Amino acid sequence: MRLPSGPEFDRVNELLGRHRLHTVCSSARCPNLTDCWSAGTATIMILGDTCTRHCRFCAVQTGNLHGKIDTNEPERVARAVQELGLKYVVLTAVDRDDLPDWGAGVFAATVRHIRQLQHDVRIEVLTPDFGGRQELVQLVVDARPDVFGHNIETVERLTPAIRDHRAGYRQSLAVLQIVKRRAPDFLTKSGLMVGLGETDAEVGQTMKDLRSVGCDILTIGQYLQPDRRALPVQRYVTPEQFGQWQSQALALGFRQALCGPLVRSSYRAAELTERALEH
Repeated sequence: MRLPSGPEFDRVNELLGRHRLHTVCSSARCPNLTDCWSAGTATIMILGDTCTRHCRFCAVQTGNLHGKIDTNEPERVARAVQELGLKYVVLTAVDRDDLPDWGAGVFAATVRHIRQLQHDVRIEVLTPDFGGRQELVQLVVDARPDVFGHNIETVERLTPAIRDHRAGYRQSLAVLQIVKRRAPDFLTKSGLMVGLGETDAEVGQTMKDLRSVGCDILTIGQYLQPDRRALPVQRYVTPEQFGQWQSQALALGFRQALCGPLVRSSYRAAELTERALEH
C-alpha cells in the first residue's frame, strides 16, 4: 500500500482537522487510508475517538468519557461533508455505553444535519449494537440513512474471545433484523474479519446467518494485527478463498459482496451500494 501523500489526501486531512473530526481510517489504522482519502472520501467517526469497549482486534483507544459528548459535532460533520462535496458519506462511531441512548441520538442528528445541507448525498451508517435495544435502533432508522450497517465481526464460536463481553453474535444479528422489520426498504450491511482462527465452514455459516435476517451487503477482509496488544494473526487467507466466499455470498442471495485481503467495512461503499440498488 502507498504511504499517505498527494494533494487530495492533504486536502481531506486538512479539512477534517479544521473541523476537529475523527475518522475510523486513521483511528483504526486502515490499510486503505491513502486509497480512499486520495479519492476524496473518508469514513467519519462520530462520538469521539475513545471507545467504552475493549475488543481484542481493534486499535481504537478505550476508556470511559462519563457521558461527555460534543453537542456541535453533528453540525460540524455536515459542514465538512458539504465542503468536501461528497455524494456519499459513511458515518461510524465508537461504542458509547456511558450514554443513556448509547449514542443513537447523535447518529440520528448527524444524518439529519447532513440532509439539511445536502439533499442529494447518500448516507451509510455503520453503527454499534446499542445494546440490542429496539427503540435505539429505531431512532437511527427514523433519520432515514440509505444504508444501515452493523458488523458481526467474526464467527459465533470466536465471538466471546475476540469481542467485548457486552457484544454478542446473536445480538448483532438482532440489530440487523430489527432494521429490516422496521424498514424493509433499507439496505442492510455487515462485515467480518478472517484469519483469527475460524474455519471456512464457520464463515459459510455466518453468511447464512446474516442472510437469515435479510442482510443485503457483505464484506469479508483479512484481519491484520494493528498493534502488539491485539490478537495475533492465525492465518493469511488466499485470494482464491476470498473469491470463493464472494461467489458463495452472491449465491446465498446477498445483493452485493466484496471479499478480499484488504477489504474493510466501508471500502468502495458507494460502489457497492450503487450496484445493490441496481440488483
